[in-house]
Amino acid sequence: MQTFFTPDQLADPGIARANDILRSCVHCGFCTATCPTYQVLGDELDSPRGRIYLIKDMLEQDRPADADTVKHIDRCLSCLACMTTCPSGVHYMHLVDHARAHIERTYKRPLMDRMLRAVLARIIPYPTRFRLALGLARLGRPFVALLPDARLRAMIAMAPKTIPPVSRNDDPQSFPAQGARRMRVALMTGCAQKALNTDINDATIRLLRRLGCEVVVAKGTGCCGALTHHMGKADLSHASAAANIRAWMAERQAGGLDHIVINTSGCGTTVKDYGHMFRTDPAMAADAATIAGMALDISELLVRLDIPEGGAKGLRVAYHAACSLQHGQQIKSAPKDLLTRAGFDVVEPADSHLCCGSAGTYNLLQPEISAELKTRKVATLEARRPDIIAAGNIGCMMQIGSGTGVPVVHTVELLDWATGGPKPRALTAG
Repeated sequence: MQTFFTPDQLADPGIARANDILRSCVHCGFCTATCPTYQVLGDELDSPRGRIYLIKDMLEQDRPADADTVKHIDRCLSCLACMTTCPSGVHYMHLVDHARAHIERTYKRPLMDRMLRAVLARIIPYPTRFRLALGLARLGRPFVALLPDARLRAMIAMAPKTIPPVSRNDDPQSFPAQGARRMRVALMTGCAQKALNTDINDATIRLLRRLGCEVVVAKGTGCCGALTHHMGKADLSHASAAANIRAWMAERQAGGLDHIVINTSGCGTTVKDYGHMFRTDPAMAADAATIAGMALDISELLVRLDIPEGGAKGLRVAYHAACSLQHGQQIKSAPKDLLTRAGFDVVEPADSHLCCGSAGTYNLLQPEISAELKTRKVATLEARRPDIIAAGNIGCMMQIGSGTGVPVVHTVELLDWATGGPKPRALTAG
């Protein structure tokens, strides 16, 4: 794609990066075949290629974002299926993230939109606040139909039937390896996950200890920054990321760390991009690149640890590949291979490359499109007649679980169970 940025514009590292990405696009349109929003809406401007044109025009003209451009960028899930499909290697993630930051700086959203985004940015990344909000949402359920805005109704509906008790395993501490220590790893305990499902971190710690890992929850870590990053709120996202980088570097220097383990794939995609986020910050660039290079999804580490082979469990598991894992991190076979090795009968749904519609806060800000994608995803999963649905991302688990009666669990919970841990709570309920 031909671009026309001026030398002064290209002196900005963000514009220079956008220019490189834009020039790599050859207009082929392969991305439209795998874009969920294009499949639902059928509008070229709701495809990656269409959004690229909108972003190019906005940035080249160095103009504030307009309402039409914002509408189509907001409808993007950031599922990154387009990056998997693209034969030219267009790094759409960096481009759309830059566009969102530009929108946040230059566009004044309607009042309700601004209020909702501010609430999400100031609540979800903080587990205590989020727990309180979920409790209030449960109280508001009888009145949900009276709410005038679909986004407000979606926020009320997302509250789970029960909020799990606080897990002390999420507090800063160290868990010794069982038997000979093979490595020392830091576990990212996340933010929303600590309010929505504490079993995931508990299962991760048990499993890693059983496999010879000392597991550290480093003091000072919290939200990875993904939620605010994808809303264009760069100051907030970078502050969250910087706090994690400092905390993990301090732990690395104090006691040594082999890896940083992440069991929420949306967080993993962001942490692995810390090097890019801080590339122009002299004070943070080196440490950010170090941390990004140490980050592993839990499935990547478990493959290296050679999880024991288990006998047949007689359970059919439909594996849902989270977009942030299969497209954002290009991890596709590891979770399925691990579940198979542990003794589960693993199946995949049709169109497994398509998003379930969760996508961070997308299901709250774009509830109509999200609901359609959820319906499609649940139908393809249930068509495989599974006993269990497994996924590696809490957002996907909540989204799919709200549309099916099939138990939805994290991959690591099944692997923990298969190697001596307790049966996942979702499989014992009722």
